[in-house]
Amino acid sequence: MSLDQNFRPPRQQRYDVVIVGGAMYGSSIAWWTASNPDFDGSILVVERDPSYALASTSHTNSCIRQQFSNEINVRISQFGAHFIRNFRDFMGGDERVPDIVLQSFGYLYLADNQAFADLLSQNQQIQSDLGAGTRMLSREQIAAQFPFYQLDDIIAGSHNPVDEGYFDGATIFDWWRRSARERGVEYCTNEVVGMDLNPAGSAVDAVRLATGETIACGQVVNASGPRAGETARMIGAELPVEPRKRFTFIFDAAEPLDQDLPLTIDPSGVHMRTDGRYYLAGSPPEEGDDPAVAYDDFAADHGLWENKVWPVLASRVPQFERIKLINSWVGHYAFNTLDQNAIIGPHSQVSNFLFSNGFSGHGFQQSPALGRGLSEWLMYGEYRNLDLSPFGFDRIEAGHPFLEKAVI
Repeated sequence: MSLDQNFRPPRQQRYDVVIVGGAMYGSSIAWWTASNPDFDGSILVVERDPSYALASTSHTNSCIRQQFSNEINVRISQFGAHFIRNFRDFMGGDERVPDIVLQSFGYLYLADNQAFADLLSQNQQIQSDLGAGTRMLSREQIAAQFPFYQLDDIIAGSHNPVDEGYFDGATIFDWWRRSARERGVEYCTNEVVGMDLNPAGSAVDAVRLATGETIACGQVVNASGPRAGETARMIGAELPVEPRKRFTFIFDAAEPLDQDLPLTIDPSGVHMRTDGRYYLAGSPPEEGDDPAVAYDDFAADHGLWENKVWPVLASRVPQFERIKLINSWVGHYAFNTLDQNAIIGPHSQVSNFLFSNGFSGHGFQQSPALGRGLSEWLMYGEYRNLDLSPFGFDRIEAGHPFLEKAVI
């Protein structure tokens, strides 16, 4: 990318809020803040690539689930589902805004050992206590409801068909960005390359841009996805966040199923679901081969489909023995190596530097609630709807994980 041809300076020399990164989280935070009637300040979103070609946002599968092991993650997804179902209302009833459909086929976790079945049962109790529709199913119950599975190795499963499934996240992102602009948020094609702290090191006074400008700021939000660690180092902070590859495959079946396929999490780590007239499968790399990668490394692993994904699909769903690969892509998780949970809120010393990072594959479904929460902190210095303090940076400094046991 040529700085002369593509980057441009912002219109002002100072902003109340500077957001580093304009993808899903940068735009969610910008929209929530600009939409708040208590906010009358200025917001600058600095995005290095407005095509979002390499952003995690552009490679997401837009899924949402309540099947988590921590109460706060369940509540975050419950609000996310409410937001999706009432998107136009949240956008002020704007008739231009389309309704967003949540395809609630549910997630179905399959357990092939007693320890995992026990964990699913423990998680189900937490979810049920919070009003989720998760049910534990025996092998016989799974077979009765979904007769297309091969279940010889499965002893139990958990399934929630209420407000779990997939949705059109790209439209939500587009409208957040569009509406934020209409409310005065400035999106600037540029790159933050450094930050200047005050003499006490307790606040960011200004951000420095690739085009040479120094922009004064009131508060700064790190919403730079897999680049979060690089942005944090500008204030001397270390984040355990790195890009990790995840693989998605779209396929057609010669013998399609006669009912919708839930988002099925196989014990192998492969997951699959209905995707319109086709099917979608996803997979992490082969076991033991999941390193951090370069920010621009989206090279496909052509052997993964043949050697792992297809065999798992055909074994679990015999009707998938004859399938045709239609499309595939590689995306990046902003992977939190400490505990695979979000890192949200202010730095402990640099008080006007806020984190919105490390979502580890949960980002799209959590963006309504966490964008709202960061906006609350920017406005009021506290969380007002959901207490997001368990995701705070203090646990990163202390090295104390806030573990989420239900990670795909």
